[in-house]
Amino acid sequence: MRDVMGLMKKAQEMQAKMQDMQAEMEQTLVEGQSGGGLVRVTLTAKGQMKGIAIDPSLLKADEVEILEDLIVTAHDDARKKGERLIEEKMKAMTAGLPLPPGMKLPF
Repeated sequence: MRDVMGLMKKAQEMQAKMQDMQAEMEQTLVEGQSGGGLVRVTLTAKGQMKGIAIDPSLLKADEVEILEDLIVTAHDDARKKGERLIEEKMKAMTAGLPLPPGMKLPF
C-alpha cells in the first residue's frame, strides 16, 4: 500500500509541474527565420503567433509568392523550435519516472 501512496504523490507532483510548464511555454517566445533573416516569425512555444517582421526589400508586387513561401518557412522554423523546447522540458521533467518507452504525456 505504501508504494501506491508514493505513486499517487508523484503523480500529483507531476501534474503540478506540468501545469507550471504549460504556463511557462505560453509565455516563452521562439523565433523562426527564413530568407537569411529577411522574414522572422515569433511564436509562443505553444504555437500562438505573436509577431512577424518582413524586410521592406521583399515588399514588391511581383514577388508575392516568394514572400508567402518565406512566411510559411519562417513559421515552420519557429514551430519546430517550440516543439523541441517542449520536448526538452518534458524529458527533464520525466527523468527518473518509470514510463514505457515512447510514451508521451499529454501536453
